[in-house]
Amino acid sequence: MTSAIAQEGTPRSYLSSTMTERFDCFYCRDNLHGKKYVQKDEKHVCTKCFDKICANTCVECRRPIGADAKELTHKNRYWHEDCFRCAKCYAPLASEPFNARDDGKIMCGKCGSREDGNRCQGCYKVVLPGSQNVEYKKKVWHEDCFKCFECKLPIRAQSFLNKGDDIYCAPCHDKKFSKKCFHCKQPITTGGISYQDQPWHSECFVCRTCRKPLAGARFTAHEDGIFCVDCYKTDVAKKCHGCKNPITGFGHGTNVVNYEGFSWHEYCFNCKKCCLSMANKRFVLNGEHIYCPDCAKKL
Repeated sequence: MTSAIAQEGTPRSYLSSTMTERFDCFYCRDNLHGKKYVQKDEKHVCTKCFDKICANTCVECRRPIGADAKELTHKNRYWHEDCFRCAKCYAPLASEPFNARDDGKIMCGKCGSREDGNRCQGCYKVVLPGSQNVEYKKKVWHEDCFKCFECKLPIRAQSFLNKGDDIYCAPCHDKKFSKKCFHCKQPITTGGISYQDQPWHSECFVCRTCRKPLAGARFTAHEDGIFCVDCYKTDVAKKCHGCKNPITGFGHGTNVVNYEGFSWHEYCFNCKKCCLSMANKRFVLNGEHIYCPDCAKKL
């Protein structure tokens, strides 16, 4: 593509002075003394013969460019001054910069940029040089066309992420694709922990009673809640019918015996009289106490 200023052709019409010697038109032999003529290839030609025989043809209107007309030329092509216009917007280009395209069209700088420039991936219109735009992965958008696929708002200076060919602002990407916290159901953007194959925010994984963070700490789950050891003992755990202490399921008190609504640590499930362990053995419940069969007979 070439940019230049169209130049007007060298003046070719002359007015001859009165002379006594013969001064004729090269073609029609008409006497040129006192008449306008054109010098063409070292020949003197009257304006009539010039227009008929020698004049260049205008590329635009296909008519001869007469001796009295202003002629513009570019790369061996010719135009009337008034015909030298942008092929797109028809702006006159006689004294303006222009683009000469490979297809022969002449365009002003603005229309040439639109025709040959990069097209916006959003609206498919040309992105003019110098305009506000966004380039990403060898593609270009007008700034206002570079929008989040989800919320449809221009991203501008925000951070963004892509999913395939679609662009998302960070909040919409997190909302649509990030894991959701099992507790609050909101996206987990950074960090987080996993419990029973479910993701949690670290700040959501806390004791239901005292709100103490439980990440990395001992805890126990009960029904739909999680509790630190202290709160579980105080507020949730059943009390051993033998020692009256909480049955936490931790340490030595892991095994539990349940019978008719009562619970015991396994090590507390003993005969009231002889202290023999009744775990996995036959026993007799008398009131609130348990007895081995032998001691029960002696009551």
